[in-house]
Amino acid sequence: MSPRIDTTAMILAAGLGTRLKALTQDKPKALVALNGKPLLQHCIENLIANGFYHIVINVHHFGEQIIDFVTHNKFDAVIQISDERNQLMDTGGGIIQATPIFKDSKSVLVHNVDIISDVNLGELSRQFLASGDDAWLLTQDRESNRKLLFDNDNQLVGWLNKAEQQYKWVHDSITALRPFDGPQGPQAQGPQFYDYKEMAFSGLHFFRSDLFAEFECKPQSVIDLYLKLAKTNRIISKPIQPDYWFDLGKPEQLETAEKYLITQAR
Repeated sequence: MSPRIDTTAMILAAGLGTRLKALTQDKPKALVALNGKPLLQHCIENLIANGFYHIVINVHHFGEQIIDFVTHNKFDAVIQISDERNQLMDTGGGIIQATPIFKDSKSVLVHNVDIISDVNLGELSRQFLASGDDAWLLTQDRESNRKLLFDNDNQLVGWLNKAEQQYKWVHDSITALRPFDGPQGPQAQGPQFYDYKEMAFSGLHFFRSDLFAEFECKPQSVIDLYLKLAKTNRIISKPIQPDYWFDLGKPEQLETAEKYLITQAR
């Protein structure tokens, strides 16, 4: 089948899975099981159910296992691999490397492989295409040491690491970590920052397919890229309130998600 060219979903599956170390010594995080089914399969099936029929998966750690899994399972979608086995590209570099694969799409959804949720991604994709914005970062009002910072128009203005007392501002000439200058943190930098909103990133985001095309293809963070882009582009917070959303980076989070999904299936 030919993929729909208006939308592509990219699954970030190249990470080392260090937080799941006991489970990823002989397999990639993407193939760790959740209720008997690999995380990657959960993700692919959910994307297809939401109307994404062109899927790109980046691979690095035990990448050949992911390639074999996709090859030997018949999914109702065109699935292509962005191979990072020679060099791990981080979240931003991985997207840049894959850009030629989805260049014919109008928009791209990026989905971390260890995120499980019931977010209506199909509807959000349609809304994003109609919005004219350059990127939507799906965000939540929840506890997190790391927060994205947005102004009153929901435009990205910064990033905050509360645990390490560091932040980054879009308004800086370079994207660099800066220490808090006082008890108010970034607010101490001037009145233009007083009204920022702190939101937690969900690991899900939409962007125009050519948004990253001009960046150098090298290992780098997608958040750093968004901070650079936000100087001249509309990089917007899109709050979500799903019935469930799980970040499955730790064994205890896997256990919580397994119990919840079993309860919901009854």
